[in-house]
Amino acid sequence: MADTIIPKREDVPKEFTWDLSDMFADDAAWTAEFEALKALPAEYETFRGHLGDSAETLLDYLRLEDRASVKLSVLYGYANCKSDQDTANSFYQDMRGKAVSLLVGVSSAGAFATPELIAIPDGTLDAFYAEKPELETYRRVLYSVRRKKAHILSAAEETLLSAAGEMADSPDNICGIFRDADMSYPDAVDSDGASHQLTGGTFVPLLMSDDRALRKDAFEKYYGALGQFKNTVAATLDAQFKQLRFFSTARKYESTLQASLDATEVPVEVYTNLIDAVHANLDKMYAYVALRKKILGVDELHMYDVYTPIVADADRKISYNEAKETVLKALAVMGEDYTDLLKEGFNNRWIDVYENEGKRGGAYSSGSSRPHPYVLLNHKDTLDCMFTIAHEMGHALHSWHSCAYQPVCTSDYVIFVAEVASTVNEVLLMRYLLGRTDDKKQRAYLINHFLDQFKGTIYRQTMFAEFELMMGRMSENGETLTADALSEKYLALNRLYFGEDMVSDDEIALEWARIPHFFYNYYVFQYATGFSAAVAIANRILTEGKPAVDSYRKFLSGGSSTDPISLLKIAGVDMSTAEPINSALGLFGELVEEMKKLV
Repeated sequence: MADTIIPKREDVPKEFTWDLSDMFADDAAWTAEFEALKALPAEYETFRGHLGDSAETLLDYLRLEDRASVKLSVLYGYANCKSDQDTANSFYQDMRGKAVSLLVGVSSAGAFATPELIAIPDGTLDAFYAEKPELETYRRVLYSVRRKKAHILSAAEETLLSAAGEMADSPDNICGIFRDADMSYPDAVDSDGASHQLTGGTFVPLLMSDDRALRKDAFEKYYGALGQFKNTVAATLDAQFKQLRFFSTARKYESTLQASLDATEVPVEVYTNLIDAVHANLDKMYAYVALRKKILGVDELHMYDVYTPIVADADRKISYNEAKETVLKALAVMGEDYTDLLKEGFNNRWIDVYENEGKRGGAYSSGSSRPHPYVLLNHKDTLDCMFTIAHEMGHALHSWHSCAYQPVCTSDYVIFVAEVASTVNEVLLMRYLLGRTDDKKQRAYLINHFLDQFKGTIYRQTMFAEFELMMGRMSENGETLTADALSEKYLALNRLYFGEDMVSDDEIALEWARIPHFFYNYYVFQYATGFSAAVAIANRILTEGKPAVDSYRKFLSGGSSTDPISLLKIAGVDMSTAEPINSALGLFGELVEEMKKLV
């Protein structure tokens, strides 16, 4: 498919769309299941006040939780995929809304469970384990609930907080619809006067162009159009942090950051230590920026020069089919059974490949593996998009392993480890490509891409994390998140991270308005920690072979069977220290020096 034409959904060839019939045969089947699952709240109600009555009652309740979890994840997964494939389709927006409402309703109906589970005396619970050995499956789950005793409210208060969940989801939903369905941009014009369609999906590919006039025009027009609605986006972010503050205060946390990280047993120090470690390594980022400026041969390096390859004439188109084949070869080190799973996903339409009008931007893996994972792409024939395939299929196969080897109750891995598998795939792909070329120009091109991964994943995501921390603290101090205040802080942060050799254009002050991850509750820092862990794991796989692969596969299969720091230790990485971050950024510095010799 041509990169410059954005088709309507119905015009996308079937083989490049995901096959959602693996979840439901059609919309009517979804509706029938939706109606049937409306009975779930009543089922939950039969257990209210009785979870501590007997081991059998507790086991029956936990099994209900498993059954509801599986059915609701499939119900929501179908609606969410349908909604994302065309966000302008009101029918599927309504379907997604219904699914969310049901999820909230079930959550509200089961809100009594947490305080009841906490109220069971330790001795009684020990007796339950002895009486019903089947409860051992749920020991980790019960521990996870009971460890948060200080932050759990009464049954009535928990019901109220649960019911507020749908309302709390509104800022993200509103801003997502605005960006993907309602927002439009003028065409960008290249140096020859030709027009190029500018969308959320084409923006970064246009910035990768070797035509500087096109990059500049796309950059200015994108932020010019977005800037007209900066107050709207700021208002949704202000609402987002207000709802985070509401829930964190209600649950007696000291901050929104602590509340968000405690959900996955990650200490706050891991977040702040990341920022400190990156600040201590900014000299390497400045060296990279200076090198980029020198190689591009520009008097001033602007923010619209950040994405274009600095060895531009080594760039080439990589078709979707070629990209898939290369990814399979690069990941062969993981074992034939791993690549067989990749082939299954490629061949059986787990993936929605190309952009269409109204389609959600970016890329993701569904995070569920029932009946199998689904992956959304907006593929262009670029090296970056080949890495996106490896990245998202890393997520997908992580989900597959967790669901295949864990019981339902511990099959969902926490977000702190979510970016590790995806990035291991990317690092293995890069090492594969570098190992198969001696051509200086091609090697420099690949190293530039690797450097950009470091820049984009450790430095950039840590900058986002620091900005998100700023927003949280502003909100907690009673400040309103206005567009002007956010732009001022963002521009200053951009200057800090890129240094004096980069012109921090006025437009970049608005970049916060295009980042959907600021609605994900302190998520982005995990890209940086995950990348650092992945560099270490990939290095072990390539140097130690099967023993490292085996320990890594145990990590992939771990789900949430233990805390995330312990899970990563299984794979040979200790994220309770700054060592993986410093080591990764040390490699970044070495790559910068190698690049200097190649160009």
